[in-house]
Amino acid sequence: MARPVIFDLYHTLIHGADEERDRVVAEMAPMVGVAPDALVEAYHRSWRDRIVRWSVEDTIRILSGRLGAHPTDEQVARAAEHRRALVRRILDTVPATTLRTLDSLRADGHPLALVSNATSDTAEAWRHSPLADRFDVVVFSCDVGVAKPDPAVYRTATDRLGADPADCLFVGDGADGELAGAAAAGMATLRVTELNDTDPHWQGPALASIGDLPALLRRR
Repeated sequence: MARPVIFDLYHTLIHGADEERDRVVAEMAPMVGVAPDALVEAYHRSWRDRIVRWSVEDTIRILSGRLGAHPTDEQVARAAEHRRALVRRILDTVPATTLRTLDSLRADGHPLALVSNATSDTAEAWRHSPLADRFDVVVFSCDVGVAKPDPAVYRTATDRLGADPADCLFVGDGADGELAGAAAAGMATLRVTELNDTDPHWQGPALASIGDLPALLRRR
């Protein structure tokens, strides 16, 4: 069997759209009666809770409450749909290089998995993305209740692949300490800098373009 490859999602396969995320959260604020800057800051501070514990609606209710507001179910639903629409747009906008790379890896026989620190709106929208059919295994932190860099989340992917972590390659930009986490789980790592140079101090191998990955694996 060709080497299993496990990918990160945001800033590795697709753009993270960080500025657009902040803009959309700011637009959600008046829908639930809070200040835009305060809600954006609350979203940033609550990242870990959002990727392992809270639904979109939970997030809006909890953060609004912390900011002194008590939105109605209708207000929460409106703000939640605004957020979900953003995530659908992001997941629909996949660079052509990414799709060609995944198709080439699959054609070469590589089992492919995804491990993503993601909120529930990403997991909900995933099945409509052009990426979905290209992966054998998908592990979202919001579904399994554990997030990178915890080695357990990587082992969830390798267990589902039926692969030994030592035989797998993890590919990511380096956010959330994910490269160190993959190494701790026993995997080889490859940092990709094409969409975001997130962890420039990582000492392991790096690749400037994800499109070079199939040829690199063929040489190895």
